[in-house]
Amino acid sequence: MAGGIPTSRCVSKDYPGKLTGYVLFTCIIAATGGLIFGYDIGISGGVTSMDPFLEKFFPSVYHQEKEDTSTNQYCKFDSQLLTVFTSSLYLSALLASILASTVTKLLGRKVSMLTGGIVFLLGAAINGAAKNVAMLIIGRILLGIGVGFANQSVPVYLSEMAPARFRGMLNMCFQLMITIGILCANLVNYGANKIEGGWGWRVSLGLAALPAAIISIGSLFLPDTPNSLVDRGQPEAALKMLCRIRGTDDVKEEYDDLVVASQESKKITHPWSNILQRKYRAQLTMAIMIPLFQQLTGINVIEFYAPVLFKTIGFGNNASLLSAVIIGLVNVCATFVSIFTVDKVGRRALFLQGGTQMLICQLIVGTMIAIKFGTSGVGEIPKVYAAFLVLFICLYVAGFAWSWGPLGWLVPSEIFPLEIRSAGQAINVSVNMLFTFGIAQAFLAMLCHLKFGLFYFFAGWVVIMTAFIAFLLPETKNVPIEEMVLVWKEHRFWRRFIADEDVHVGAVEMANDKPKGVDQA
Repeated sequence: MAGGIPTSRCVSKDYPGKLTGYVLFTCIIAATGGLIFGYDIGISGGVTSMDPFLEKFFPSVYHQEKEDTSTNQYCKFDSQLLTVFTSSLYLSALLASILASTVTKLLGRKVSMLTGGIVFLLGAAINGAAKNVAMLIIGRILLGIGVGFANQSVPVYLSEMAPARFRGMLNMCFQLMITIGILCANLVNYGANKIEGGWGWRVSLGLAALPAAIISIGSLFLPDTPNSLVDRGQPEAALKMLCRIRGTDDVKEEYDDLVVASQESKKITHPWSNILQRKYRAQLTMAIMIPLFQQLTGINVIEFYAPVLFKTIGFGNNASLLSAVIIGLVNVCATFVSIFTVDKVGRRALFLQGGTQMLICQLIVGTMIAIKFGTSGVGEIPKVYAAFLVLFICLYVAGFAWSWGPLGWLVPSEIFPLEIRSAGQAINVSVNMLFTFGIAQAFLAMLCHLKFGLFYFFAGWVVIMTAFIAFLLPETKNVPIEEMVLVWKEHRFWRRFIADEDVHVGAVEMANDKPKGVDQA
Protein backbone atom coordinates (compact mmCIF):
# COMPACT_ATOMS: atom_id res chain seq x y z
CA MET A 1 0.00 0.00 0.00
CA ALA A 2 1.29 3.44 -0.95
CA GLY A 3 -0.01 6.60 0.66
CA GLY A 4 -2.95 4.73 2.18
CA ILE A 5 -4.22 3.57 -1.21
CA PRO A 6 -4.24 -0.15 -1.98
CA THR A 7 -2.22 -1.14 -5.01
CA SER A 8 -3.65 -4.60 -5.37
CA ARG A 9 -7.18 -3.83 -6.46
CA CYS A 10 -9.62 -1.08 -7.34
CA VAL A 11 -12.55 -0.41 -5.05
CA SER A 12 -15.93 1.17 -5.45
CA LYS A 13 -18.27 2.97 -3.12
CA ASP A 14 -21.94 2.00 -3.09
CA TYR A 15 -23.88 5.12 -2.08
CA PRO A 16 -27.37 4.73 -0.59
CA GLY A 17 -30.21 5.31 -2.98
CA LYS A 18 -32.10 3.65 -5.79
CA LEU A 19 -33.12 4.17 -9.38
CA THR A 20 -36.07 6.52 -8.87
CA GLY A 21 -38.82 7.19 -11.36
CA TYR A 22 -37.75 10.83 -11.38
CA VAL A 23 -34.21 9.99 -12.46
CA LEU A 24 -35.50 7.60 -15.11
CA PHE A 25 -37.86 10.27 -16.47
CA THR A 26 -35.23 13.04 -16.56
CA CYS A 27 -32.65 10.78 -18.20
CA ILE A 28 -35.05 9.67 -20.91
CA ILE A 29 -35.98 13.30 -21.65
CA ALA A 30 -32.34 14.38 -21.71
CA ALA A 31 -31.39 11.42 -23.90
CA THR A 32 -33.77 12.65 -26.60
CA GLY A 33 -30.90 14.99 -27.46
CA GLY A 34 -29.54 11.97 -29.32
CA LEU A 35 -32.54 12.03 -31.68
CA ILE A 36 -31.25 15.09 -33.53
CA PHE A 37 -27.84 13.50 -34.11
CA GLY A 38 -29.33 10.17 -35.17
CA TYR A 39 -31.94 11.70 -37.46
CA ASP A 40 -29.29 13.68 -39.27
CA ILE A 41 -27.00 10.65 -39.67
CA GLY A 42 -29.83 8.67 -41.23
CA ILE A 43 -31.40 11.38 -43.34
CA SER A 44 -28.38 12.64 -45.25
CA GLY A 45 -27.47 9.37 -46.96
CA GLY A 46 -31.05 8.70 -48.01
CA VAL A 47 -31.61 12.17 -49.39
CA THR A 48 -28.40 12.08 -51.42
CA SER A 49 -29.62 8.89 -53.11
CA MET A 50 -32.92 10.51 -54.22
CA ASP A 51 -32.90 11.40 -57.90
CA PRO A 52 -34.97 14.65 -57.61
CA PHE A 53 -32.59 15.94 -54.91
CA LEU A 54 -29.51 15.13 -56.98
CA GLU A 55 -31.02 16.58 -60.14
CA LYS A 56 -31.83 19.88 -58.41
CA PHE A 57 -28.69 20.45 -56.37
CA PHE A 58 -26.02 18.14 -57.82
CA PRO A 59 -26.86 17.70 -61.54
CA SER A 60 -23.35 16.50 -62.44
CA VAL A 61 -23.70 13.58 -60.02
CA TYR A 62 -27.18 12.85 -61.33
CA HIS A 63 -25.89 12.81 -64.92
CA GLN A 64 -22.96 10.60 -63.96
CA GLU A 65 -25.22 8.11 -62.22
CA LYS A 66 -27.92 7.95 -64.90
CA GLU A 67 -26.21 8.51 -68.20
CA ASP A 68 -22.46 7.93 -67.96
CA THR A 69 -22.09 4.17 -68.39
CA SER A 70 -18.31 4.47 -68.65
CA THR A 71 -17.99 5.44 -64.99
CA ASN A 72 -16.82 2.70 -62.64
CA GLN A 73 -19.65 1.49 -60.40
CA TYR A 74 -17.60 2.40 -57.32
CA CYS A 75 -17.21 6.00 -58.51
CA LYS A 76 -20.71 7.00 -59.61
CA PHE A 77 -21.29 9.22 -56.55
CA ASP A 78 -17.76 10.59 -56.20
CA SER A 79 -18.35 14.34 -55.76
CA GLN A 80 -16.64 16.57 -53.22
CA LEU A 81 -19.53 19.06 -53.33
CA LEU A 82 -21.97 16.27 -52.53
CA THR A 83 -19.88 15.15 -49.55
CA VAL A 84 -19.60 18.75 -48.33
CA PHE A 85 -23.40 18.66 -47.95
CA THR A 86 -23.03 15.78 -45.50
CA SER A 87 -19.76 16.63 -43.80
CA SER A 88 -20.21 20.38 -43.22
CA LEU A 89 -22.45 19.60 -40.27
CA TYR A 90 -19.69 17.79 -38.43
CA LEU A 91 -17.14 20.54 -38.87
CA SER A 92 -19.51 23.09 -37.35
CA ALA A 93 -20.37 20.61 -34.57
CA LEU A 94 -16.66 20.36 -33.77
CA LEU A 95 -16.35 24.12 -33.27
CA ALA A 96 -19.68 24.37 -31.43
CA SER A 97 -18.71 21.70 -28.89
CA ILE A 98 -15.79 23.85 -27.73
CA LEU A 99 -18.12 26.79 -27.08
CA ALA A 100 -20.65 24.43 -25.51
CA SER A 101 -18.12 23.31 -22.88
CA THR A 102 -18.00 26.85 -21.48
CA VAL A 103 -21.79 27.20 -21.55
CA THR A 104 -22.21 23.80 -19.89
CA LYS A 105 -19.84 24.67 -17.06
CA LEU A 106 -21.02 28.24 -16.39
CA LEU A 107 -24.76 27.97 -17.06
CA GLY A 108 -25.49 24.28 -16.60
CA ARG A 109 -26.13 21.23 -18.74
CA LYS A 110 -29.80 21.96 -19.54
CA VAL A 111 -28.98 25.38 -21.05
CA SER A 112 -26.64 23.68 -23.53
CA MET A 113 -29.37 21.19 -24.45
CA LEU A 114 -31.91 23.96 -25.00
CA THR A 115 -29.46 25.93 -27.13
CA GLY A 116 -28.67 22.88 -29.24
CA GLY A 117 -32.34 22.11 -29.84
CA ILE A 118 -33.27 25.66 -30.89
CA VAL A 119 -30.35 26.07 -33.31
CA PHE A 120 -31.01 22.63 -34.82
CA LEU A 121 -34.67 23.62 -35.30
CA LEU A 122 -33.60 26.69 -37.28
CA GLY A 123 -31.25 24.62 -39.43
CA ALA A 124 -34.03 22.13 -40.22
CA ALA A 125 -36.31 24.94 -41.38
CA ILE A 126 -33.66 26.35 -43.73
CA ASN A 127 -32.83 22.92 -45.20
CA GLY A 128 -36.47 22.06 -45.78
CA ALA A 129 -36.97 25.32 -47.68
CA ALA A 130 -33.61 25.25 -49.53
CA LYS A 131 -33.51 26.77 -52.99
CA ASN A 132 -29.83 26.28 -53.72
CA VAL A 133 -26.70 24.57 -52.43
CA ALA A 134 -25.73 27.61 -50.33
CA MET A 135 -28.97 27.31 -48.32
CA LEU A 136 -28.34 23.60 -47.88
CA ILE A 137 -24.85 24.22 -46.48
CA ILE A 138 -26.02 27.06 -44.18
CA GLY A 139 -28.75 24.82 -42.84
CA ARG A 140 -26.27 22.00 -42.30
CA ILE A 141 -23.93 24.31 -40.40
CA LEU A 142 -26.76 25.31 -38.04
CA LEU A 143 -27.68 21.64 -37.60
CA GLY A 144 -24.05 21.00 -36.69
CA ILE A 145 -24.07 23.69 -34.01
CA GLY A 146 -27.13 22.05 -32.50
CA VAL A 147 -25.49 18.63 -32.57
CA GLY A 148 -22.30 20.02 -31.00
CA PHE A 149 -24.18 21.49 -28.04
CA ALA A 150 -26.35 18.41 -27.51
CA ASN A 151 -23.53 15.88 -27.80
CA GLN A 152 -21.38 17.86 -25.39
CA SER A 153 -23.99 18.19 -22.65
CA VAL A 154 -26.28 15.16 -22.79
CA PRO A 155 -23.78 12.35 -21.98
CA VAL A 156 -22.36 14.38 -19.07
CA TYR A 157 -25.88 15.07 -17.77
CA LEU A 158 -26.81 11.39 -17.89
CA SER A 159 -23.61 10.25 -16.15
CA GLU A 160 -24.05 12.80 -13.37
CA MET A 161 -27.74 12.08 -12.72
CA ALA A 162 -27.47 8.29 -12.69
CA PRO A 163 -26.60 6.18 -9.63
CA ALA A 164 -23.20 4.53 -10.18
CA ARG A 165 -24.56 1.02 -10.59
CA PHE A 166 -27.06 2.17 -13.25
CA ARG A 167 -24.87 4.75 -14.98
CA GLY A 168 -24.04 2.59 -17.98
CA MET A 169 -27.67 1.70 -18.64
CA LEU A 170 -28.96 5.27 -18.34
CA ASN A 171 -26.10 6.83 -20.28
CA MET A 172 -26.73 4.42 -23.13
CA CYS A 173 -30.20 5.87 -23.54
CA PHE A 174 -28.36 8.58 -25.49
CA GLN A 175 -27.05 6.04 -28.00
CA LEU A 176 -30.47 4.38 -28.06
CA MET A 177 -32.02 7.69 -29.08
CA ILE A 178 -29.35 8.10 -31.77
CA THR A 179 -30.30 4.72 -33.22
CA ILE A 180 -34.02 5.53 -33.01
CA GLY A 181 -33.30 8.79 -34.82
CA ILE A 182 -31.45 6.89 -37.55
CA LEU A 183 -34.30 4.40 -37.91
CA CYS A 184 -36.92 7.15 -38.08
CA ALA A 185 -34.87 8.97 -40.72
CA ASN A 186 -34.59 5.79 -42.80
CA LEU A 187 -38.35 5.24 -42.58
CA VAL A 188 -39.02 8.86 -43.55
CA ASN A 189 -36.64 8.58 -46.51
CA TYR A 190 -38.31 5.37 -47.69
CA GLY A 191 -41.75 6.99 -47.55
CA ALA A 192 -40.68 10.39 -48.88
CA ASN A 193 -39.06 8.82 -51.92
CA LYS A 194 -42.48 7.58 -52.99
CA ILE A 195 -44.04 11.07 -52.97
CA GLU A 196 -44.88 12.12 -56.50
CA GLY A 197 -43.70 15.49 -57.74
CA GLY A 198 -40.08 15.12 -56.64
CA TRP A 199 -40.35 17.10 -53.40
CA GLY A 200 -40.09 14.20 -50.95
CA TRP A 201 -36.57 15.28 -50.01
CA ARG A 202 -38.05 18.46 -48.48
CA VAL A 203 -40.15 16.29 -46.17
CA SER A 204 -37.06 14.34 -45.13
CA LEU A 205 -34.99 17.43 -44.37
CA GLY A 206 -37.81 19.47 -42.85
CA LEU A 207 -38.94 16.77 -40.42
CA ALA A 208 -35.63 17.23 -38.58
CA ALA A 209 -37.58 19.97 -36.81
CA LEU A 210 -39.55 17.32 -34.89
CA PRO A 211 -36.66 15.83 -32.84
CA ALA A 212 -35.32 19.38 -32.38
CA ALA A 213 -38.63 20.44 -30.87
CA ILE A 214 -38.66 17.42 -28.57
CA ILE A 215 -35.30 18.20 -26.95
CA SER A 216 -35.98 21.97 -26.90
CA ILE A 217 -39.27 21.62 -25.06
CA GLY A 218 -38.08 18.73 -22.91
CA SER A 219 -35.01 20.60 -21.68
CA LEU A 220 -37.24 23.32 -20.23
CA PHE A 221 -38.56 20.82 -17.70
CA LEU A 222 -35.23 19.24 -16.76
CA PRO A 223 -33.48 19.96 -13.45
CA ASP A 224 -29.77 20.61 -13.34
CA THR A 225 -27.52 17.93 -11.90
CA PRO A 226 -26.29 18.13 -8.28
CA ASN A 227 -22.72 18.19 -9.60
CA SER A 228 -23.44 21.26 -11.72
CA LEU A 229 -25.36 23.02 -8.92
CA VAL A 230 -22.52 22.50 -6.45
CA ASP A 231 -19.99 23.67 -8.98
CA ARG A 232 -22.03 26.83 -9.67
CA GLY A 233 -22.31 27.76 -5.99
CA GLN A 234 -25.79 26.45 -5.13
CA PRO A 235 -25.08 23.90 -2.36
CA GLU A 236 -28.57 23.88 -0.84
CA ALA A 237 -30.24 23.29 -4.18
CA ALA A 238 -27.70 20.57 -4.93
CA LEU A 239 -28.40 18.76 -1.65
CA LYS A 240 -32.15 18.97 -2.21
CA MET A 241 -31.80 17.67 -5.77
CA LEU A 242 -29.52 14.83 -4.66
CA CYS A 243 -32.10 13.69 -2.10
CA ARG A 244 -34.80 13.78 -4.74
CA ILE A 245 -32.96 11.83 -7.44
CA ARG A 246 -31.65 9.19 -5.01
CA GLY A 247 -35.01 8.73 -3.26
CA THR A 248 -33.48 9.04 0.22
CA ASP A 249 -32.23 11.64 2.70
CA ASP A 250 -29.15 9.53 3.41
CA VAL A 251 -26.99 11.29 0.83
CA LYS A 252 -24.39 12.93 3.08
CA GLU A 253 -21.53 10.72 1.90
CA GLU A 254 -22.22 11.28 -1.79
CA TYR A 255 -22.86 14.98 -1.23
CA ASP A 256 -19.60 15.39 0.66
CA ASP A 257 -17.73 13.77 -2.22
CA LEU A 258 -19.40 16.16 -4.66
CA VAL A 259 -18.32 19.10 -2.50
CA VAL A 260 -14.75 17.80 -2.36
CA ALA A 261 -14.75 17.42 -6.13
CA SER A 262 -16.13 20.94 -6.53
CA GLN A 263 -13.48 22.37 -4.23
CA GLU A 264 -10.83 20.66 -6.31
CA SER A 265 -12.40 22.08 -9.47
CA LYS A 266 -12.31 25.61 -8.06
CA LYS A 267 -8.53 25.37 -7.93
CA ILE A 268 -8.51 24.88 -11.69
CA THR A 269 -8.76 28.26 -13.40
CA HIS A 270 -7.74 27.08 -16.84
CA PRO A 271 -9.25 23.61 -17.48
CA TRP A 272 -8.05 23.58 -21.09
CA SER A 273 -4.43 23.84 -19.97
CA ASN A 274 -4.84 21.75 -16.83
CA ILE A 275 -6.23 18.83 -18.79
CA LEU A 276 -2.74 18.49 -20.26
CA GLN A 277 -1.23 17.76 -16.85
CA ARG A 278 0.46 14.42 -16.33
CA LYS A 279 -2.15 13.20 -13.82
CA TYR A 280 -4.89 13.48 -16.47
CA ARG A 281 -2.90 11.68 -19.15
CA ALA A 282 -5.10 8.57 -19.07
CA GLN A 283 -8.38 10.47 -19.36
CA LEU A 284 -7.05 12.72 -22.11
CA THR A 285 -5.81 9.71 -24.07
CA MET A 286 -9.24 8.05 -23.86
CA ALA A 287 -11.05 11.27 -24.80
CA ILE A 288 -8.98 11.42 -27.98
CA MET A 289 -8.56 7.78 -28.96
CA ILE A 290 -12.02 6.38 -28.21
CA PRO A 291 -13.97 8.84 -30.43
CA LEU A 292 -11.23 8.59 -33.07
CA PHE A 293 -11.51 4.80 -33.10
CA GLN A 294 -15.31 4.97 -33.02
CA GLN A 295 -15.28 6.66 -36.42
CA LEU A 296 -12.55 4.38 -37.79
CA THR A 297 -14.76 1.34 -37.19
CA GLY A 298 -16.26 2.29 -40.55
CA ILE A 299 -19.78 2.58 -39.15
CA ASN A 300 -20.33 5.90 -40.86
CA VAL A 301 -19.76 4.24 -44.23
CA ILE A 302 -22.92 2.30 -43.43
CA GLU A 303 -24.99 4.86 -41.52
CA PHE A 304 -24.29 7.98 -43.59
CA TYR A 305 -24.30 6.39 -46.99
CA ALA A 306 -26.19 3.11 -46.60
CA PRO A 307 -28.63 3.88 -49.47
CA VAL A 308 -25.80 5.22 -51.65
CA LEU A 309 -23.64 2.21 -50.81
CA PHE A 310 -26.38 -0.30 -51.57
CA LYS A 311 -27.22 1.56 -54.77
CA THR A 312 -23.56 1.45 -55.73
CA ILE A 313 -23.38 -2.32 -55.34
CA GLY A 314 -26.43 -2.95 -57.48
CA PHE A 315 -29.57 -2.42 -55.39
CA GLY A 316 -32.40 -0.37 -56.88
CA ASN A 317 -33.40 2.97 -55.38
CA ASN A 318 -36.30 1.71 -53.25
CA ALA A 319 -34.41 -1.48 -52.38
CA SER A 320 -31.44 0.52 -51.13
CA LEU A 321 -33.65 2.68 -48.91
CA LEU A 322 -35.44 -0.41 -47.58
CA SER A 323 -32.09 -2.05 -46.78
CA ALA A 324 -31.17 1.08 -44.81
CA VAL A 325 -34.42 0.70 -42.83
CA ILE A 326 -33.51 -2.90 -41.99
CA ILE A 327 -30.07 -1.81 -40.80
CA GLY A 328 -31.64 0.94 -38.69
CA LEU A 329 -33.96 -1.56 -37.04
CA VAL A 330 -31.04 -3.88 -36.24
CA ASN A 331 -29.18 -0.89 -34.78
CA VAL A 332 -32.02 -0.08 -32.38
CA CYS A 333 -32.58 -3.67 -31.24
CA ALA A 334 -28.87 -4.37 -30.70
CA THR A 335 -28.49 -1.22 -28.57
CA PHE A 336 -30.89 -2.76 -26.03
CA VAL A 337 -28.41 -5.62 -25.59
CA SER A 338 -25.83 -3.12 -24.44
CA ILE A 339 -28.27 -1.27 -22.18
CA PHE A 340 -29.18 -4.42 -20.27
CA THR A 341 -25.66 -5.87 -20.04
CA VAL A 342 -23.22 -2.97 -19.66
CA ASP A 343 -23.55 -2.69 -15.87
CA LYS A 344 -23.33 -6.47 -15.47
CA VAL A 345 -20.63 -7.71 -17.84
CA GLY A 346 -18.81 -4.37 -17.96
CA ARG A 347 -17.49 -2.03 -20.62
CA ARG A 348 -14.39 -4.01 -21.60
CA ALA A 349 -16.22 -7.25 -22.40
CA LEU A 350 -18.62 -5.46 -24.75
CA PHE A 351 -15.79 -3.56 -26.43
CA LEU A 352 -13.79 -6.73 -27.07
CA GLN A 353 -16.70 -8.90 -28.21
CA GLY A 354 -18.13 -6.20 -30.47
CA GLY A 355 -14.73 -5.51 -32.01
CA THR A 356 -14.22 -9.17 -32.86
CA GLN A 357 -17.67 -9.44 -34.43
CA MET A 358 -17.17 -6.29 -36.52
CA LEU A 359 -13.80 -7.49 -37.74
CA ILE A 360 -15.15 -10.82 -38.99
CA CYS A 361 -18.14 -9.19 -40.71
CA GLN A 362 -16.03 -6.52 -42.44
CA LEU A 363 -13.71 -9.14 -43.88
CA ILE A 364 -16.66 -11.17 -45.16
CA VAL A 365 -18.47 -8.16 -46.68
CA GLY A 366 -15.29 -6.92 -48.38
CA THR A 367 -14.63 -10.36 -49.81
CA MET A 368 -18.22 -10.78 -51.05
CA ILE A 369 -18.10 -7.43 -52.86
CA ALA A 370 -14.67 -8.29 -54.29
CA ILE A 371 -15.97 -11.58 -55.70
CA LYS A 372 -18.86 -9.92 -57.54
CA PHE A 373 -17.32 -6.61 -58.61
CA GLY A 374 -13.55 -7.04 -58.43
CA THR A 375 -11.74 -3.80 -59.20
CA SER A 376 -13.71 -3.02 -62.35
CA GLY A 377 -16.94 -2.24 -60.51
CA VAL A 378 -18.87 -4.19 -63.12
CA GLY A 379 -21.24 -6.96 -62.09
CA GLU A 380 -24.66 -7.89 -60.80
CA ILE A 381 -25.72 -9.30 -57.45
CA PRO A 382 -28.27 -12.15 -57.38
CA LYS A 383 -31.04 -11.77 -54.79
CA VAL A 384 -29.78 -14.58 -52.53
CA TYR A 385 -26.24 -13.22 -52.65
CA ALA A 386 -27.57 -9.73 -51.85
CA ALA A 387 -29.52 -11.10 -48.90
CA PHE A 388 -26.36 -12.62 -47.41
CA LEU A 389 -24.51 -9.35 -47.99
CA VAL A 390 -27.19 -7.42 -46.07
CA LEU A 391 -27.12 -10.11 -43.34
CA PHE A 392 -23.41 -9.67 -42.65
CA ILE A 393 -23.71 -5.89 -42.77
CA CYS A 394 -26.49 -6.18 -40.19
CA LEU A 395 -24.30 -8.39 -37.98
CA TYR A 396 -21.57 -5.79 -38.27
CA VAL A 397 -23.99 -3.02 -37.27
CA ALA A 398 -25.20 -5.13 -34.32
CA GLY A 399 -21.64 -5.57 -33.09
CA PHE A 400 -21.12 -1.82 -33.24
CA ALA A 401 -24.48 -1.08 -31.62
CA TRP A 402 -23.66 -2.97 -28.42
CA SER A 403 -20.02 -1.93 -28.21
CA TRP A 404 -18.32 1.05 -29.85
CA GLY A 405 -21.59 2.87 -30.52
CA PRO A 406 -22.87 3.45 -26.97
CA LEU A 407 -19.56 2.90 -25.16
CA GLY A 408 -17.89 5.54 -27.31
CA TRP A 409 -20.13 8.08 -25.59
CA LEU A 410 -20.41 6.43 -22.16
CA VAL A 411 -16.77 5.89 -21.21
CA PRO A 412 -15.45 9.38 -22.02
CA SER A 413 -18.39 11.00 -20.20
CA GLU A 414 -17.77 9.12 -16.95
CA ILE A 415 -13.98 9.22 -16.54
CA PHE A 416 -13.21 12.93 -16.09
CA PRO A 417 -13.08 14.62 -12.66
CA LEU A 418 -15.43 17.57 -12.22
CA GLU A 419 -12.71 20.20 -12.59
CA ILE A 420 -12.03 19.29 -16.22
CA ARG A 421 -15.22 17.44 -17.14
CA SER A 422 -16.66 20.05 -19.51
CA ALA A 423 -13.32 20.50 -21.26
CA GLY A 424 -12.82 16.73 -21.45
CA GLN A 425 -16.24 16.12 -22.97
CA ALA A 426 -15.66 18.96 -25.42
CA ILE A 427 -12.46 17.24 -26.56
CA ASN A 428 -14.35 13.96 -26.88
CA VAL A 429 -17.07 15.54 -29.03
CA SER A 430 -14.59 17.61 -31.05
CA VAL A 431 -12.45 14.60 -31.95
CA ASN A 432 -15.58 12.62 -32.75
CA MET A 433 -16.89 15.36 -35.04
CA LEU A 434 -13.47 15.96 -36.63
CA PHE A 435 -13.12 12.35 -37.72
CA THR A 436 -16.80 12.10 -38.59
CA PHE A 437 -16.22 15.08 -40.88
CA GLY A 438 -13.11 13.44 -42.33
CA ILE A 439 -14.80 10.11 -43.01
CA ALA A 440 -17.91 11.78 -44.44
CA GLN A 441 -15.83 13.99 -46.71
CA ALA A 442 -13.49 11.25 -47.86
CA PHE A 443 -15.78 8.22 -48.09
CA LEU A 444 -17.03 8.52 -51.66
CA ALA A 445 -13.50 9.21 -52.94
CA MET A 446 -12.15 6.32 -50.83
CA LEU A 447 -14.83 4.01 -52.23
CA CYS A 448 -13.86 5.07 -55.75
CA HIS A 449 -10.13 4.42 -55.20
CA LEU A 450 -10.03 1.59 -52.62
CA LYS A 451 -13.16 -0.15 -53.93
CA PHE A 452 -13.87 -3.33 -51.90
CA GLY A 453 -10.57 -2.76 -50.10
CA LEU A 454 -12.31 -0.01 -48.12
CA PHE A 455 -13.79 -2.69 -45.86
CA TYR A 456 -10.34 -4.23 -45.32
CA PHE A 457 -9.02 -0.75 -44.48
CA PHE A 458 -11.53 -0.34 -41.66
CA ALA A 459 -11.05 -3.95 -40.54
CA GLY A 460 -7.37 -3.18 -39.95
CA TRP A 461 -8.31 -0.30 -37.68
CA VAL A 462 -10.71 -2.54 -35.73
CA VAL A 463 -7.77 -4.82 -34.92
CA ILE A 464 -5.79 -1.86 -33.58
CA MET A 465 -8.62 -0.41 -31.50
CA THR A 466 -9.54 -3.77 -29.98
CA ALA A 467 -5.94 -4.23 -28.85
CA PHE A 468 -5.98 -0.68 -27.44
CA ILE A 469 -9.00 -1.51 -25.29
CA ALA A 470 -7.55 -4.84 -24.17
CA PHE A 471 -4.32 -3.30 -22.87
CA LEU A 472 -5.19 0.26 -21.83
CA LEU A 473 -8.82 0.58 -20.73
CA PRO A 474 -9.61 -0.46 -17.14
CA GLU A 475 -13.10 -1.53 -16.14
CA THR A 476 -15.22 1.41 -14.94
CA LYS A 477 -18.55 -0.24 -14.18
CA ASN A 478 -20.17 0.54 -10.80
CA VAL A 479 -17.50 3.12 -9.87
CA PRO A 480 -18.96 6.45 -8.62
CA ILE A 481 -18.17 9.17 -11.11
CA GLU A 482 -16.34 11.35 -8.57
CA GLU A 483 -14.17 8.41 -7.41
CA MET A 484 -13.05 7.33 -10.87
CA VAL A 485 -9.47 8.43 -10.15
CA LEU A 486 -8.88 5.15 -8.29
CA VAL A 487 -9.53 3.15 -11.44
CA TRP A 488 -6.60 4.85 -13.12
CA LYS A 489 -4.47 4.84 -9.96
CA GLU A 490 -4.67 1.05 -9.80
CA HIS A 491 -4.17 0.31 -13.52
CA ARG A 492 -0.84 -1.35 -14.25
CA PHE A 493 0.06 1.19 -16.98
CA TRP A 494 -1.68 4.44 -16.01
CA ARG A 495 -0.76 4.41 -12.30
CA ARG A 496 2.72 5.68 -13.16
CA PHE A 497 1.18 9.03 -14.15
CA ILE A 498 -0.78 9.59 -10.92
CA ALA A 499 0.90 10.56 -7.64
CA ASP A 500 -0.70 9.73 -4.28
CA GLU A 501 -1.39 13.41 -3.63
CA ASP A 502 -3.43 13.55 -6.85
CA VAL A 503 -6.10 11.36 -5.25
CA HIS A 504 -8.54 13.54 -3.31
CA VAL A 505 -9.53 12.86 0.30
CA GLY A 506 -12.85 11.20 -0.44
CA ALA A 507 -11.22 8.61 -2.66
CA VAL A 508 -8.53 7.86 -0.07
CA GLU A 509 -11.12 7.30 2.64
CA MET A 510 -13.12 5.12 0.30
CA ALA A 511 -10.07 3.03 -0.49
CA ASN A 512 -9.14 2.56 3.17
CA ASP A 513 -12.53 2.13 4.75
CA LYS A 514 -14.91 0.58 2.21
CA PRO A 515 -13.12 -1.87 -0.04
CA LYS A 516 -15.22 -3.51 -2.69
CA GLY A 517 -13.81 -5.33 -5.67
CA VAL A 518 -14.10 -3.90 -9.16
CA ASP A 519 -12.96 -5.63 -12.31
CA GLN A 520 -9.75 -4.28 -13.74
CA ALA A 521 -7.64 -4.82 -16.79
